[in-house]
Formats: sequence, structure tokens, C-alpha cells
Amino acid sequence: MTREADQKTVLGSVWLRDEPEPTRTRLSRGDIVRTAIKVLDRVGLDTFSMRVMAAELGTAATSALYWRIANKNDLLELAVDEVLADALVPEGVGDWRDQVTVVVEAAYHALWMHPWASQLLPSHAGLGPNYQAVTDRVQAILKSAGFKGAYLDSAVSAIFHYLVGSAVTDSAWAAVIRRSGMDEFRWAREAGGALGVDAASLASYLNRESLAGPEARFSSGLRVILIGLRPRQLS
Repeated sequence: MTREADQKTVLGSVWLRDEPEPTRTRLSRGDIVRTAIKVLDRVGLDTFSMRVMAAELGTAATSALYWRIANKNDLLELAVDEVLADALVPEGVGDWRDQVTVVVEAAYHALWMHPWASQLLPSHAGLGPNYQAVTDRVQAILKSAGFKGAYLDSAVSAIFHYLVGSAVTDSAWAAVIRRSGMDEFRWAREAGGALGVDAASLASYLNRESLAGPEARFSSGLRVILIGLRPRQLS
């Protein structure tokens, strides 16, 4: 008998095939995904595997894992989208720029808390319900502000390209430091000379709490983009 989770699709995404029927085990797909996020946070993307997941879940749950989720790519796609659920925050106040900022900063923060998710964005995100919900929220805010037609689509793309690009870039820096085994301050001291950059400036650039750090840069850059957008149609 072919497992339902093994039914492949030429469309290439777990979100474009039906979820397998429940088995007698109480372990749901949601349980597996939440466990995967914990494991990924602990061991990182390079070490993560279905074998590691099976060991984490235990022998009794291994069959449920392989029944409900066909392969590692499916599980990663599910995990990335689950992370983005944290971006579905209550609606913000203020003008449309303030409201967009609340949503997009929440998405960036969710990705920052799970650096492996940012690494997967180019290949494992975009079709899940939470990603779509975040996109729909931003689109609805812009539409209410008067954005229309092709200009609405372009504005949404500009915002999300900035979000994804920033998250991927910042996670790449974090990945290099993590592989070194050093904290960011020591890494900045050791690497600054090789990069031709002042160590103190590099440390500030990498430090999340710094006014020159990733989160501050992201917020400033997002504001630049939003100030440049206007509710109009492309001619």
C-alpha cells in the first residue's frame, strides 16, 4: 500500500497536495512540525534530518512521522510557514505606513528568532497559509490606502523583497559567526582586520541591540521604502 504522504506532485510543494489521513497515533502533523522547529532551533539546518527527527520523536512515533510527512523538504516547508504564524499580530494603529510596519517588522522578528527559516526562504516559502496571510494583510492595508492595479502589486513586491532579502542577508552573517564557534564580539575582533573593517564598527553592525545593528537597519530601510511609495496607479 502506498503511503498517502508519498503521493508526489509535479507542482513541487507540500501545500499543493492533500494532507494524509490521521493514523491511530495521536501525533498530528502539527505536533511533528512544532517538534521540528524546536530541533532546528537547537541543531541548525546543516545537522537537521529526518533521522534526527525520528530520534527526537522516539520509536513509537517514527511511523507517524514517515506516514504524515513524505520527506525532509516537505517538513522544512511546513516549519518555515509555522514560524511565520508569529507575524500574524493584531492590527496596528496609525496611517497605512504604520500598519504595514507592524506586520512586516513582526515577520522579520519571527525570522530573526529562527535563523534557519531565513536560510530556507528562497526555496521553501511562499505557498503556505501563514505566508499568504501575511501577504494578504499587507495587500489589504495598501488597498485601503488607495493602491490599485499593477502599482499595488509592485508595492507589495517591493516590501516583501526587502523583507526576504534582509532576513536572508542577516541570517547569512549569523551563520558564519555560528560556524566559527565564537560570539559576535570576538568574531568581529578576529575578522575585522581580514575584512579591512574597524572591529568596533563591525561588532555594532552585527549586534542586535545596537542602533547600527540588524533590527535597527531593517526598520530604517523599511521606512525609506514606505516613504517612497504613494497610493497611485502606474501609468
